Amino acid sequence: MPTTGLHLGLSTLFIRKQLLSEEQIASAITKSRQSKQSLVSTIVSEQMISAREIAELCYEEYGTPLLDLDEFDITSIPEDFLNKKLIEKHKCLPLFKRGNRLYIGTSDPTNIAALEDFQFSAGLHAEAILVEDDKLTKALEKVLEEDISALDIGGIDEDSLAGIEIEDTSKRDDAQSGDSSDDAPIVIYINKILTDAIRKGASDLHFEPYEKRYRIRFRIDGILHEVSEPPVNLSGRISARLKVMSKLDIAERRVPQDGRIKMKLSRTKSIDFRVSTLPTIWGEKIVMRILDSSSAQLGIEKLGYEDDQRELYEEMLAKPQGMILVTGPTGSGKTVSLYTGLNILNTEERNISTAEDPVEINLEGVNQVHINLKAGLTFASALRSFLRQDPDVVMVGEIRDLETAEIAIKAAQTGHLVLSTLHTNSAAETLTRLINMGVPGYNIASSVNLIIAQRLARRLCPECKQPEEVPEHELEKLGFNPKDIEAGITAYKPTGCDLCSGGYKGRVGIYEVMRMSDEIARTIMEGGNSLQIANQATEQGMRDLRGSGLLKVIQGVTSIAEINRVTSF
Repeated sequence: MPTTGLHLGLSTLFIRKQLLSEEQIASAITKSRQSKQSLVSTIVSEQMISAREIAELCYEEYGTPLLDLDEFDITSIPEDFLNKKLIEKHKCLPLFKRGNRLYIGTSDPTNIAALEDFQFSAGLHAEAILVEDDKLTKALEKVLEEDISALDIGGIDEDSLAGIEIEDTSKRDDAQSGDSSDDAPIVIYINKILTDAIRKGASDLHFEPYEKRYRIRFRIDGILHEVSEPPVNLSGRISARLKVMSKLDIAERRVPQDGRIKMKLSRTKSIDFRVSTLPTIWGEKIVMRILDSSSAQLGIEKLGYEDDQRELYEEMLAKPQGMILVTGPTGSGKTVSLYTGLNILNTEERNISTAEDPVEINLEGVNQVHINLKAGLTFASALRSFLRQDPDVVMVGEIRDLETAEIAIKAAQTGHLVLSTLHTNSAAETLTRLINMGVPGYNIASSVNLIIAQRLARRLCPECKQPEEVPEHELEKLGFNPKDIEAGITAYKPTGCDLCSGGYKGRVGIYEVMRMSDEIARTIMEGGNSLQIANQATEQGMRDLRGSGLLKVIQGVTSIAEINRVTSF
């Protein structure tokens, strides 16, 4: 990772030139630490100052030579000087050698520590050359990324696979199943399927055997799409290969199994697959969940929160104690919301522990515990241990029972910030679910600070979306605010192009953020139901899931049809 420390020379320069205020610099420093970017990269990505302006300013101020990386052939860089650790640490790139001098491309000429490290590593005198930060980022990606096209084997079609003879894999050992030369086409085919899934942005892969066919489907933006139909007689070979990769018992086909695959895409990036097998009447169905750690590094501003919702979430994260609950169905983005919050809290001053089932994404600086029910390690027992480990922040993957709920609430009441999830349909229903579990209302009212209910809706492709004519009376029926209708609403519909999937590209979060107010606490204490709690929250200004979704329609982010799919009215 690039360094995130503040280089005082540049900060002072920006303030002296009146390009940024002290408050903006402080904000940029905070964001750079959270995102683990360099300060210059943060300033450029936040569009505070352009990369070109920074480079020209540093050239005028420090007299450092300026180079246009677009005109430089990075393939000419001597491999002897490509110290990957230093490149990743400092976000600098050795460019060329002249005599006993090594010239280092950097967007921050005040980063003396980088020059000293490269000088020590290469045994040459290191000198800085100014380059624009955005162009440097692209060059670093090319240098650090390994070409994964080796895994993208073309020419593999169903006809070429049809000639493979099926064997009884239960009679062969792991080595034979995974490494036999007869299985080479299967190995290539599976690798291609996995890399295709990553490229297409799939979240899940389904390998499904039936009596007369075998199909493979990807879940992209929440919707399943069939991508391949290999010969049905390859069902055993495909499942055996996937189980070998996941380190599962290939001879055991009678019970479900869980495993994990780690696929290294480059020197700096790898993707984990969580693998689950399920015996069916025609063979084993295998589902793989793609766990991309980069999704946990997203800034909170990119998740889709409206400004008031984001500010409320950040305000509650800043509190030293209490409970924040995130709720929604499976696949609604709860994990990303929680991990984003943990990234904000993950500083040197805090001790953070999480109990998860399973641990999906590794977070450096966070003590993550994998729940193991067979060994007796439950959410409740892990949480008890956390409280003896001097914690500041605790995350419980899911509150499933009264015992876990009681310990979590006790932790929230005794000076700890607790984050967790439940499976309910709305923020108000989360409170009544806790009451139904047996948690006293006064404990809920005194410990819960915030509840976030969420869904994921598909984003309209910006390249092909088209305006949609909707009569005003239909807009009223859909639940749009009369004031918005009067002001004029332009709704968009999906069309479809080569750059998207059916008119949609990516997903955006839709949120219902409910703060625990005195009025809501009183309603809980008086035994109010979820409808009364929701009405109370709405009166206080909470935007429900439907309202948040319709706001995304007004903003042109998604379509009415998509909001109707993911929210109820």
